[in-house]
Amino acid sequence: MFNKNISLKEFGVVKNKKKIKSQILKSLNYYKNYELVKSFSKNYKYNFSQSQIKKYKKFNNYNLIGMGGSSLGAKAIYNFLSPKIQKKFTFIDNLSSKNNYQKKTKRLNIIISKSGNTLETISNYSVIKGKKRNLFVCENSDNYIKTLANKLSCDIISHKNYIGGRYSVLSEAGMLPAIFMGLKAEKFKNLNNLIKNKKFINSLLDGVVSIKYFLSNKKFNSIILNYDELSTDLFKWYQQLLAESLGKNSKGILPLISSMPKDNHSLMQLYLDGPKNSFFTFFDVNDHDNQKINNLEILQSYNFLKNKNLYQIKSAQKKATENIFRKKNIPFRSFRVLQRSEEALGELFTFFMLETILLGDLMKVNPFDQPSVELIKTEANKILKN
Repeated sequence: MFNKNISLKEFGVVKNKKKIKSQILKSLNYYKNYELVKSFSKNYKYNFSQSQIKKYKKFNNYNLIGMGGSSLGAKAIYNFLSPKIQKKFTFIDNLSSKNNYQKKTKRLNIIISKSGNTLETISNYSVIKGKKRNLFVCENSDNYIKTLANKLSCDIISHKNYIGGRYSVLSEAGMLPAIFMGLKAEKFKNLNNLIKNKKFINSLLDGVVSIKYFLSNKKFNSIILNYDELSTDLFKWYQQLLAESLGKNSKGILPLISSMPKDNHSLMQLYLDGPKNSFFTFFDVNDHDNQKINNLEILQSYNFLKNKNLYQIKSAQKKATENIFRKKNIPFRSFRVLQRSEEALGELFTFFMLETILLGDLMKVNPFDQPSVELIKTEANKILKN
């Protein structure tokens, strides 16, 4: 699939897809000119200049304060690419009295809230001690975060109002932190080449067609079998993307993340012999620099482990699981990232966002809003005011 960075064994369950393929391609041609989708390309214009943010690159320690899409994308980038990142990021992305906000190290607080009125983000920022250095990211509207930033005489980066949080990873919310991590923002953004790549398009179409087929056959659970620990937050990002985009009008997909091979010893029995209401995505990353087995510690009965490393053992378990899934006719696709890089991660972000948008089109739901979540925000504010 794609190019040198990623291989993909597709679902491939729908054989005759000419008519629906034509429909999806028509939708893709429409959405590629959508302002939100244009943010996936190198042509996207950020609301900041390199000279404006130069002074913030000198920090070695950062707090990123945000919720949902304001934090998940940056956190996915930080962990997936952690082997090449020298900076230290702390993500304050939930309400917890156990977090230590009083570290004495010199650090920059990056406060991100698309609306500028996110209750948890406002609360978390308010309890940080010694908050001298701050950079705020929010919409250019009359909101709490903007008012606070102006009061503190802090810089504000405008978040474009047409980019929802869960689609913002390749715009300011994700790329600004990535730059501070020492990464190259332009390397994440390859939309223009990808939509000209027949392998990418065919993989995208297969995913959309197959998932729509699963839904029509009462398979509503999308289970990620993740064999790469550093990708856990990538799939937490994906979880929000899928659930919040498509969970409307009594429709939707429940995305679940399974840590492998650990879950072979807990959930796998259910996956193999339980209700047939799920489809699966296997995921791993090539990892050649991995801890080797100590041959002197291996007894003769397990000689086959000698000269192996942990990645080889994990890969064998992944292949074995795929073989059993195939024998049991359990639907799955399988990603393997061949090279851990900005380019590979950007391609994954782009693939999953486009897949979700096109699924929304087929399911006849708006993939860009989240009306019911707003009800909870309003209700919480009402309770706190009483």
